[in-house]
Amino acid sequence: MKQKIVLGTRGSALALAQTEIVKAMLLAAHSDLEVTHEVIRTTGDIRLDVKLNEPGTLDKGLFTKELEEALIAKRIDAAVHSLKDLPTTLPDGLFLSSVLPRAETADILIGKSPLGLNGIAQGGIVATSSERRKRHINWLRPDIEVIAIRGNVPTRLQKLVDNEAWGGIILAQAGLERLGYDVESGHIEAECITFFATSIDEMLAAPGQGAIGLETREDDTQTQAILAAINHEPTLARVRAERALLKKLGGGCHMPLGVRTILDGDKLFMEAVLFEGDRREPHVASASGTTAEPEKLAETIYAKFRQ
Repeated sequence: MKQKIVLGTRGSALALAQTEIVKAMLLAAHSDLEVTHEVIRTTGDIRLDVKLNEPGTLDKGLFTKELEEALIAKRIDAAVHSLKDLPTTLPDGLFLSSVLPRAETADILIGKSPLGLNGIAQGGIVATSSERRKRHINWLRPDIEVIAIRGNVPTRLQKLVDNEAWGGIILAQAGLERLGYDVESGHIEAECITFFATSIDEMLAAPGQGAIGLETREDDTQTQAILAAINHEPTLARVRAERALLKKLGGGCHMPLGVRTILDGDKLFMEAVLFEGDRREPHVASASGTTAEPEKLAETIYAKFRQ
């Protein structure tokens, strides 16, 4: 008799693409498994008027709350998340069960110049939904105006097409590639217009960026055993360190914190930038640790921030 598992997902094109990745990996790992999914609309999908960088707005799970309610009610067995959107403090009885192999973590400027940020003229406009990206751009290029943007990837690309004054928008490489855009070619097509896709190498990613996380009930050992087959331990070590630092700082998913973690065997290296208050210059810190104690590495970075 086949085992069954129901995945919960948001209904965006990216969320569905990520759920299909999870499905494919589960079916490859379990020949006797039936995998279905249920689409659940979250507050973040409905309330496009909400500013993502408003203090306290997103720390309560703007993109995850309804998925977690369905999980607790046992309508679904596992919730599929873009890990950067999952709060570090989860509801009682739920936990991060597994993570998939991480995709590229780079932030990509989709713009009208092949020179990336250097090609944005003084006073030019760049759009992003992320306070971290905004603060980082203000640090790198204080002469650029950064404005807010909401909506899915096609909607944001359409806004770039429609606004001639905009120099570009910033999106995550992982999301673009999961939607089928060929970022490596250096070009993105939208409405028969070719834009340039340039990695912003100086910009550190959000904690968990590029990773897909699977949240389950703590008492559902059957689902945990099924998901264990696709859990990627190297990615888990990296995101545990990143999320531990975010939690230590008391910030939500959209705190202006950028991180980069690198694995070398059982060694784990992290560098981080934190933008606080009104100061333009960020706190910058780096440290090394081990994959066995990723939370300890986060504590070391935190201590350096507070020196």
